[in-house]
Amino acid sequence: MDDMYVPRGRSRRFFAKVSNIHRFRVEMFISVIDLQLQELNSRFDEENMELLICVSCLNPINSFAAFDMQKLLRLAELYPKEFPTNDMTMTALRHELQFYINDVRQDARFGDLKGIHELSMMLVETNKHTTYNLVYLLIRLALILPVATASVERVFSSMTYVKNKLRNSMGDQLLNDNLVTFLERDLFSRVSDDDVLERFQNMKTRRMLL
Repeated sequence: MDDMYVPRGRSRRFFAKVSNIHRFRVEMFISVIDLQLQELNSRFDEENMELLICVSCLNPINSFAAFDMQKLLRLAELYPKEFPTNDMTMTALRHELQFYINDVRQDARFGDLKGIHELSMMLVETNKHTTYNLVYLLIRLALILPVATASVERVFSSMTYVKNKLRNSMGDQLLNDNLVTFLERDLFSRVSDDDVLERFQNMKTRRMLL
């Protein structure tokens, strides 16, 4: 790796005189990481990054080393419908977090957990999800976040197929109906044509059978 880099199939004058380790570590490996970081920064704004950082505080690895009460309280503030700030919910959550972290760190059953999904299952198995119901609500919100995000991305991607140039003037209701049938096409493929015709026939009185 300390030898000089020799380009294959191209003239050496297009490449700087560097060692193999510099070529693969700096010009290739680090460059790829920089591109990935740029893509992540363009993909996730500051609010999304804050949300992900707060969610990571629920991670049970290494005896809940990532636990941070202030960030978890901030996570709750991002869901005002579930954790309204004008009542005692946030105060109750603060007290729950204090008792929760001391409890799970002392419980050996929570010592080998590998992720938030295992934490949620262990809370249910030990019946602690009823004791710390607000903390459990935070965990559930963290678990459904990737699914909800992927579902929204899936819908927006499907809109390019459903609402094209030929169907650009369709209304919202028709668009919603078409999106449902497009997204759930595996389910709707099991529905026979006769069932569809019977459904439309029964919607209102018609002069003839469809």
